Amino acid sequence: MNSTPPRISVVMVTLNEAGAIAKVVGELRRVVPEAEVVVVDSSSDSTAEIAEQLGCRVKRQIPPAGYGPAMHEGLTTARGEIIVTLDCDDTYPIESIPQMVSKIDEGYDLVNASRLKGKPAAMSLPNYLANWTFARIAAWLCGVKITDVHSGMRAYRRTLLEKLSYDPVGMALPVELLVAPYRLGYKCTEIFIGYRQRIGVTTLRPVEGTIWTFKRLWKWRRFLK
Repeated sequence: MNSTPPRISVVMVTLNEAGAIAKVVGELRRVVPEAEVVVVDSSSDSTAEIAEQLGCRVKRQIPPAGYGPAMHEGLTTARGEIIVTLDCDDTYPIESIPQMVSKIDEGYDLVNASRLKGKPAAMSLPNYLANWTFARIAAWLCGVKITDVHSGMRAYRRTLLEKLSYDPVGMALPVELLVAPYRLGYKCTEIFIGYRQRIGVTTLRPVEGTIWTFKRLWKWRRFLK
């Protein structure tokens, strides 16, 4: 391994993404060829093998411990000065990563890539309404004015993640990784992105995800003493 840390790391948590990972990594190599790609995988298919063949740093989480612990492992494994999180289902525009990195260079500690400038054609109406509602609750409960608390695409300054205390256990970790920095006074911003139809089968668990979203938001409520 190169002893010089990369400037950018891209972290992806994967679960049976064999149909998408080659396309996603190929786009990453084209748009940010210098980036380290870290994959934390709990698949029963060939996702991990494909990722290794493509030169990714692969961490296996077998048996699966859940999305939160997997994301935590990815964030703590990544060596980059700027860490970008990305879903590996081809829904997010990788070409937006340079814009996000530019925002970090401007002095921001966190850049959230929001899918919700309007309703994306690739997002079902129930999912859109749920995400819209979560954003309004985050504004009311936490005083955080953002439009998409569940975006799978973010850019973080490494020093933020090293200082941030969060609970990786349980679902909806991206909610806490967004709301906590805002509440703690870090310099955060949001850009709007397009959102595409996913490759593969969704792994969303709506009821459990909703419960955990409220838990994360309640933890960072502005009324907290």
